Amino acid sequence: MYSKSQKLAAEVFGTFVLVFFGCGTAMVTGADVVATSLAFGLSIVAAAYTIGPISGAHLNPAVSFGMFFDGRMTLAEALSYTIAQIIGAFLGTLCHFVLVMCGMLGTVEGGKVVKTSVSEVSFGANGFGSLNFAGALLVEILLTFVFVLVILCVTQSDNESTSTHAGFFIALALTFVHLVGIKLTGTSVNPARSIPPAIFATGATNGKSIAQLWVFIVGPITGSFLAALFNTMLIKNTKNKPAKSNKPQKKSRK
Repeated sequence: MYSKSQKLAAEVFGTFVLVFFGCGTAMVTGADVVATSLAFGLSIVAAAYTIGPISGAHLNPAVSFGMFFDGRMTLAEALSYTIAQIIGAFLGTLCHFVLVMCGMLGTVEGGKVVKTSVSEVSFGANGFGSLNFAGALLVEILLTFVFVLVILCVTQSDNESTSTHAGFFIALALTFVHLVGIKLTGTSVNPARSIPPAIFATGATNGKSIAQLWVFIVGPITGSFLAALFNTMLIKNTKNKPAKSNKPQKKSRK
């Protein structure tokens, strides 16, 4: 049995890995859709099979609150997980900041390496793109709804094969939502992943990353709530409903 501190430490580490490799890939590839999607998905695989047995490898407040809405966590547990996840994401983004300062994103001009200014780096921050706030909010709600619903379903499955490989299916779901979402909003579906990059990218975005940040908090939490509601009303109830017997009932002789 793992202690609360061990679980929170695992969430810090796991979210650090997710942000460092996921957002880091977006930074060095210019947000290439396939590469970035795979980086986020593979980060989930790595986390699920290392810290998964410790904390469940949520790495995402939307997942933790999805578990809360679904009755699997207390509010206090969801909040403590969220704080740990934000800390992990901050550490991951801080590493990106240090690497930028060390010339990670330097370009070669005239045979000399010209370092990119920190004020020109987005750090993988989410944004509205060509959408207005309503469109970006809708995208984040839908993407998170699908992602969290997959998590709730595979982790409650009675099928041993499904539950054993839950981490793999969750990673595929995250990759899937990134494939469509990167060009729309940068794909948050994760407030912890969005907050530190938005702060560090304030200069590069002229403050837009902070002004738009609320969408990448409200959207995922709303999508998480709807996923838990959908799961409770349709999937859980159907799954737990006793099968009808085909045997003819005996008529009462009274």
